Amino acid sequence: MRIKKLTKELVFPGLSYKIIGASFKVFNELGWGLPEKDYQNALSKELKEAEINFKQEVYIPLQYKSLNIGRYFADFIIEDKVLLELKVVPKLGYTHSKQILTYLRISGIKLGILLYFTKEGVKYRRILNSKV
Repeated sequence: MRIKKLTKELVFPGLSYKIIGASFKVFNELGWGLPEKDYQNALSKELKEAEINFKQEVYIPLQYKSLNIGRYFADFIIEDKVLLELKVVPKLGYTHSKQILTYLRISGIKLGILLYFTKEGVKYRRILNSKV
């Protein structure tokens, strides 16, 4: 009973599952040690095969009083619902979480997935934008 309740509370569980599944396919094929850009390009092919709509390297402007004062680029925005950031690092740090939280706040997107490729495989964190 508790499991059903948690599933209902998750934000975009089905879409998250597909995104993470696609990333595992990429890792299983390519393995560890490539630059982030290579994983990004492979993941875009995998998302297309899965017929998941996405935009890659999305420009996110930071505005202050109608002036652009900063520029950010998200690796992916998937189905206009999930912001996906890729990293190739042994472990995540505060700066990685802070980066995706900033992107979520500025873009107004509810869910971010911070996906990182390690020697041990693919790992991820789901991060919610509490301001939406």
